[in-house]
Amino acid sequence: MLLKVLFMVPGIVALLTAFFTGSFHTLAFLWVLPVSYLAALILLAAAVFLTAWLMAQAVDLSKPQEEDSKPYRFLIDLIAEAAIPLLSVKMHVQGLEKTPKEGRFMLVCNHLNEMDPVVLLHYFRKSQLTFISKQENQNMFMVGKLMHKIQCQLLNRENDREALKTILKCVQIIQQGKASLAVFPEGYIKPDRKLHHFRSGVFKIAQKTKVPVVVCTLRNTQHVFHNGLRLKPTDVHLHLLDVITPEQYQGMSTVELGNMVYEMMARDLGPENVSQEEE
Repeated sequence: MLLKVLFMVPGIVALLTAFFTGSFHTLAFLWVLPVSYLAALILLAAAVFLTAWLMAQAVDLSKPQEEDSKPYRFLIDLIAEAAIPLLSVKMHVQGLEKTPKEGRFMLVCNHLNEMDPVVLLHYFRKSQLTFISKQENQNMFMVGKLMHKIQCQLLNRENDREALKTILKCVQIIQQGKASLAVFPEGYIKPDRKLHHFRSGVFKIAQKTKVPVVVCTLRNTQHVFHNGLRLKPTDVHLHLLDVITPEQYQGMSTVELGNMVYEMMARDLGPENVSQEEE
């Protein structure tokens, strides 16, 4: 919806330009309309980028973000919505009707590419997602600062004490109803882009908060940037497989819950997308 509104603005500008220049009364409108539209679209895109850059510059990463920032959330939603059609992504979505309508939840998904959070943010925008992210993402151009403003939490996998602090902070965010949490339990993006076994520690968050675990899979996001630069469409599949209720995982260890989720994902992705060394 946001993207449609933004695309309407250059159209209005083009029509006004043609009207005030008198182009409608001549054949000049055949070039005035498209040129005006394209110019207005480029200026609008530049304005959005400049706004995002200025907002990113205003972020102080040294200050903890205790509340979700509505202006930054709006900006990120806009960017995510725009990225999908601009990168020629054809989405095939199943199961989103199972998304919990009330209360917070923890979403788990396989991890293929940096595009994964963009897709999840767009399709779960009503759920106000935040993420656990590796520390290195904090240094990504603009991305790290925008993530900070929607309460994304950095995980230090080399320091167990710091990692525990991150887990406890995520527990607090969910318990206080500030956001729902999305995690990629494989940890890093694997070079073979196949499903690997999980780091089960993240499932402590579900156990401590007793919220539903939303299980999703993604396919083909690893091809989006490569194809997009070549104006080639990419079919991306997002499946919400099931929602595991607290009653269903009550009494399970983190490893057992992790294995349960892993098996669900492996069945959906198929053996060709599961690492052979995991068998």
